[in-house]
Amino acid sequence: MSSDRTPPAGCATRPVVRFERGKRMEDDDRLAEEVPVAMHFDGAPFAVMMTTPADLEDFARGFALTEGKIDNVLDIADIEVREVFEGIVVDVRTTGGATESSRRGDTSEARELPGRSGCGICGSRELEDVVRHPAPVTGGPSLTVDAIERALEGLRAQQPINAFTGSVHAAAWALPDGNIVAVREDVGRHNALDKLIGGMLAGGTDPRAGFLVITSRASYEMVTKAAVAGIATVVAISAPTALAVHLAADCGVTLVGFARPGRFNVYSRPDRIAD
Repeated sequence: MSSDRTPPAGCATRPVVRFERGKRMEDDDRLAEEVPVAMHFDGAPFAVMMTTPADLEDFARGFALTEGKIDNVLDIADIEVREVFEGIVVDVRTTGGATESSRRGDTSEARELPGRSGCGICGSRELEDVVRHPAPVTGGPSLTVDAIERALEGLRAQQPINAFTGSVHAAAWALPDGNIVAVREDVGRHNALDKLIGGMLAGGTDPRAGFLVITSRASYEMVTKAAVAGIATVVAISAPTALAVHLAADCGVTLVGFARPGRFNVYSRPDRIAD
């Protein structure tokens, strides 16, 4: 697997000893990077997330919105990203220094545990912090089967980190005709989605003007983040969980799972999918 190809951002190569058919050989392997990223709001620590160190400003915007720290991207005055010995610190400065916790007069909101790459809610201290119920999502385009399949096919060619390493998730934004217009990748499926939402916020993308495609399972946290952003349809390559289906139905999200060429299941709001 040795290659002169320059790794994409968020990737690295490391030496490895391979054994194939009993023979030993030295080589280089391609790996996705995973580093601790400390999320601060107005200088106060909030959470530590294990993240692929790419598109971190997009991640900060999306994370701030989906975690309820801001109501609108205009609430963000500045984003500072700095490397430290232990990892990376991302400090989101809000307009007037008014994060959600300071508006409530609550100074004890920092998470006590890190958010690991496979889990978006590790470190949440209260049940209500975990199982949130976003406001109902309205609008959203009517989608054809062809559009969904076109998006699935188009996503394959737009995952540079996964093509290099084979070990990361992707979240993609597609127009109603199925054309992919934005993709973000990360070792954590929820991080990839936050990065995509942050990129959409920065670009002024209307969340009602397309649909979401994710390469992971559709967990309730993925549905929650999509609903908070105002995304009406989530298409997942893998399975949904029972709680994700309940949450999608509750907040008006069309949830599609097991999306493969030629077939998929619609678990909630099938009216947005045209026969």
